Amino acid sequence: MFTMFATKKLLERIKPATIEAGGALGTTSLGNWYATALFWKPQVALLVNEKTLLPVLMPLAPATDLATRFPEQLASVLAAHGVPQQFIDHEIAQMNKVRYAKTSNRSVVGIMNQFSYLAEGYREYLETKDLLALSLRLSETPCSPLYKGAVSPDRELRRLVSIFHPSTTANA
Repeated sequence: MFTMFATKKLLERIKPATIEAGGALGTTSLGNWYATALFWKPQVALLVNEKTLLPVLMPLAPATDLATRFPEQLASVLAAHGVPQQFIDHEIAQMNKVRYAKTSNRSVVGIMNQFSYLAEGYREYLETKDLLALSLRLSETPCSPLYKGAVSPDRELRRLVSIFHPSTTANA
C-alpha cells in the first residue's frame, strides 16, 4: 500500500471515493508519493517521491485509474535508473492498494512546482515528448532538501536502494 498526496486540481480529476485526513504509512520501500496535473497537450501527471524526490511523469488520462497505472511507469523509471529488478519487483508488489490524501509537505510541493517548471523547459529545449526521458533528466536536478546528502533525486535513489540491497547498487 502507498499514499498518494495529490493537489486539489488532481483530486478533482481522480475523484477518489475517500480522501484520508492524514498520510498513512505505506508498505513500500520508497514510501509516499506526491502528485499533480500538468496541463500540457496531452495532459500529464507528475509524481514525486517524498523520500528521494524522484520525479515520474506519465500520461494523466484516464485520471481515474492513475494509481493503478502508476506502478508500471514507476517500474520503467526505476529500471532506467539501473535499480535491481528484485527491488523493483518488491516495490511494485507492495503498491497493490492506494490511499489518497491532500498534499501536506510544503517542501515536496515546492519541489513539484520547480519540477513542473523545469519539465516544461526541458520538453521544449530537448524537443521531446518522451516522458521517461524527461523524468530521468529531472532526476538529475539538485534539490535543496537533499543538499546535506545525495544532492539530487537520482543519487538519493541509489543511496536508498543500497540500504535495502547492500550487495547491489543502482547504476550511475
